[in-house]
Amino acid sequence: MKQKFSIIIAGLVSVLCSCAKIEHKKIDDPAYLRVFNNLNYTVALENKDEEQPFLTMLIDPVTDAAGMPTSAAITGDFLDQRNSYAPPYPSHVGTSNSFRNPEYPGKEDVLVGPVLNGFDLSSWAQIPSGQHRVMFMYRPVSAIPFFNLEDRLKKKVLLDTVLQLDSREVYTPHILQKNFKTKENGMLLRREIFHKLSLSDSLVYVNFYNMSAEGYDATDKTKKPRNPDAGMLQYGIKDEANIWMSLYTADALTKPVPGYNFRFLTTLKRNNTSNAVSSYFSFPLFADNAADGIRTTAWQRFSLLAPGLDPFNNPYNDNDGEVVNGNYAVISCYGNGTHASFERYICSRPNMIVNIHSGTNNPQSFATVNTIEIVNGTAYLTTVQRKYPTPIY
Repeated sequence: MKQKFSIIIAGLVSVLCSCAKIEHKKIDDPAYLRVFNNLNYTVALENKDEEQPFLTMLIDPVTDAAGMPTSAAITGDFLDQRNSYAPPYPSHVGTSNSFRNPEYPGKEDVLVGPVLNGFDLSSWAQIPSGQHRVMFMYRPVSAIPFFNLEDRLKKKVLLDTVLQLDSREVYTPHILQKNFKTKENGMLLRREIFHKLSLSDSLVYVNFYNMSAEGYDATDKTKKPRNPDAGMLQYGIKDEANIWMSLYTADALTKPVPGYNFRFLTTLKRNNTSNAVSSYFSFPLFADNAADGIRTTAWQRFSLLAPGLDPFNNPYNDNDGEVVNGNYAVISCYGNGTHASFERYICSRPNMIVNIHSGTNNPQSFATVNTIEIVNGTAYLTTVQRKYPTPIY
């Protein structure tokens, strides 16, 4: 009986230890880091010589005499291709259904950013500010941690560089393909500024980037991967494209919000070398006059057209996405990333207006700050929000 009691106690201690809260060491002078892997291709027969776009990030690695990493101050492992939507909260931490991590920190249980100037930085990891050596390594698609891999699998370097990360600054590094023909890969490090701007809670903000590889647009579509989720965008857009925004409510595609039918925003030029922050454009949270100031059903539709094309008289409007040749694409931020019943061949992403239970309102609509990044025929939406009032039950 005594032996059985000891086994029960040991088991209880084991359970308690496994559930113990992880204590993170305080970082006195942090920078904030969120990393995306934009290598959105699949290795197949036609590109069998490329490495699998599955990575490990090593910050301040220790290497042996042959240059192979043996440890690192910070490891971001299992870094998979990013999801098409990066929500305004850490949606991956604690999930265990897969070893794949769609961003860093993502699933990593690390010390995250605070609320800075009202913005929630819990999707950014804290790391010590200053100069850091950063390596990105190719690794096999498996659940084996990087440093437990065989030595021969820990030698494939994608990038080895030094970054200066300043105190209290917000950084978003992007691993991406620089040249579609040569298959050169690299990194673009962007220092964000949204938390430094005087932004209104009554306006929704968005900016745009085309970080596609050089030569992607000009390459024959038969040599590009199919991505039906991107609709007419799947084969890319022209290196220069005009962006027009329309706002709609509910399912009324035929009735745009007055004043917001094909409103010109900007001319977008492909650039995967500059880390300059693009200008933000805004529209009212309650642009629809029928909204009650608490909840709106408004959603956004962005039309991307080659220079010279008129959105009101677009010859590609009724196309099936197969012959637009980069001249036309549509991104609809509708619902929760689902396709509206009336939308065909459209790249669909979640609404930029967040509708959530807040206070006594269920739901309430809130404005956000958004970024749309186009990379080789895929559009990625990142949304950042302010903190909302706690629901009252």
